[in-house]
Amino acid sequence: MTTDDAALAPVRFGVLGASKIGREKVIPAMRASPLCEVVAIASRDEARARAEADALGIAHAYGSYEALIADDDVEAVYIPLPNHLHVPYTLAAAQAGKHVLCEKPIACTAAEARALRDLPPGPVVAEAYMIRHHPQWRRARALIAEGAIGAPTHVHVSFSFFNRDPANIRNRLAYGGGALLDIGGYAIMSARLLLDADPVRALAVIDRDPDTGVDREVGGLVDLGAGRRLTFAVGTQRAPGQWVRVEGKEGDLVLDAFPFNARADVGNRIRVVRAGEECIEEVAPADQYRLQAEAFCRAVRGEPAARDALTGVDSALVTLRTVDALFRSERTGAFETVG
Repeated sequence: MTTDDAALAPVRFGVLGASKIGREKVIPAMRASPLCEVVAIASRDEARARAEADALGIAHAYGSYEALIADDDVEAVYIPLPNHLHVPYTLAAAQAGKHVLCEKPIACTAAEARALRDLPPGPVVAEAYMIRHHPQWRRARALIAEGAIGAPTHVHVSFSFFNRDPANIRNRLAYGGGALLDIGGYAIMSARLLLDADPVRALAVIDRDPDTGVDREVGGLVDLGAGRRLTFAVGTQRAPGQWVRVEGKEGDLVLDAFPFNARADVGNRIRVVRAGEECIEEVAPADQYRLQAEAFCRAVRGEPAARDALTGVDSALVTLRTVDALFRSERTGAFETVG
């Protein structure tokens, strides 16, 4: 928190849904920051909303999402609902004059997300890609910009976990489940951040669960133009793991200490290999959810630089267009244009 931050009134948040990421990560991070105040939570089950409010120290509980959105004391809405509900409630909240921080993906398809472009200009609407606020990612980008590995040409990403529970929203096709929407966006965002470019075409090989129909393993090749590319593998039914490797013309940069699910109490590291020598740079612990919430609050309070640091609707659309192209490639077996 900076001296300037001390002059900012905290943003009053309402939370739609009692999801695990909200309960365990985002709400505690918000409550730890003087820039945020979580004043309400809603569930379709009012008893559950009340129980979660009591457990998390939140004053108001609602038995419907609409009732929370109508609360005049709520300035901003955090949405960790299942993917297929993101656009409807982002629209409802923003049209009611609320600022919106929505979990990724902000929509299931680019076509669905385009409705968000027509929102009134006042509310801040952002997709919750918390990694871009973590110091390890900011430092990795700075190292690449400084020429630590020469011109970057290739990003490799692997991200996986094991979950075969058919009742889990990640395994429900109608809810926007599957590996590509759940964690594939991290691979795409990694390339966009580290190569400073956007995808132009994409190719995918996808394996689907025979029982649920969701994509459980996705291998992709994404062309970002000018000789820059992303290769990735994301899976929801294999051993947990995550790493990012950037190849440059003069060396490599590796993030292999939880680049996506960084713990707030454990430091991270960046490995740079150049001319046969390895340099390891330690990164101090940081709560990326708190940093994300604080950037959002600064944007709400009118700081242009903070708004630029968020993942807005236009940026979200780039990632979703890439996801759409990868799914089209599943059907055609060929490169598909991102657009």
